[in-house]
Amino acid sequence: MRRRLIDRLKQKCFRMPLHPAQRFAAPNTIQHGTPLKEVLGIDLIRLIGESFAEVSKDFDRKQFERQAAKGLAELEFTQRGRHVAKALAEQLPATFAQSCPVLLASFGPELQATENNGLAPFFYLPHGNFIADYGVDDFENGMRANYELTKRMTAEFSIRPFVVKYREKCLKRLAKWISDPNPHVRRLVSEGTRPRLPWAMRLKELQENPLFMLPLLEKLKDDPELYVRRSVANHLADILKDHPNVAYEVCERWTEEAKSKGVDTPQATARKWIVRHAVRLPAKKGEARATAIRLAAK
Repeated sequence: MRRRLIDRLKQKCFRMPLHPAQRFAAPNTIQHGTPLKEVLGIDLIRLIGESFAEVSKDFDRKQFERQAAKGLAELEFTQRGRHVAKALAEQLPATFAQSCPVLLASFGPELQATENNGLAPFFYLPHGNFIADYGVDDFENGMRANYELTKRMTAEFSIRPFVVKYREKCLKRLAKWISDPNPHVRRLVSEGTRPRLPWAMRLKELQENPLFMLPLLEKLKDDPELYVRRSVANHLADILKDHPNVAYEVCERWTEEAKSKGVDTPQATARKWIVRHAVRLPAKKGEARATAIRLAAK
């Protein structure tokens, strides 16, 4: 709310027009009695059309709106995102190399916070679907699009086809993003590779072999942002479901490291929080090793 108020004041004082994404009216949370799919409605389609028409003279806004609105009422939330993405594809250049600059030019300002952004970032759900469905054959432009998208919503869903198709190449790129100054980019390294991410396609290679991701999680475990560390904990919890011994060994080692003299108090506290969060579910079920780890990480 504060960010939106500041944006409105800037517009009033300096006559700066708000980007369509900033004018997207979405609640802070899912509203009781209102299906989530209603967030992706006609107003969203109009604003997306406006954002593309502003940067491309070849974009037929009216035709896009007609195609995107056609049959929308019968579709559920994720189906709507893909449906709008398809309508975008019909108006954008045929190759992703040509459409990517237009896509990125249509983007609004980056998120300024890591928490309490509400449902407004879902403005970019169709954009993520477009990247996943039409950009996966173009690694460089596709990853560039994911990099920019995750600063505005999240690319944890749209990056997954790239991880599947270019696992080694993609993990090398993610390793570079670990040191990115933007916390949304750093979080993507962990969240976009979670093998059991809800609502997302499974990453079978990473699910079968957690050793692919452990070196990257090691580098993220002391990230200064809780937003990033929470993702690391959830990633460990995913690994625990398929490879409990591996995950428990990591948690036990991180706990011991946190108790060592070489780790300062804030860092130790943060690391022990990751461990407790990662094993919380099996601990609640009474699993002895998980319970012992939570006790040791207090």
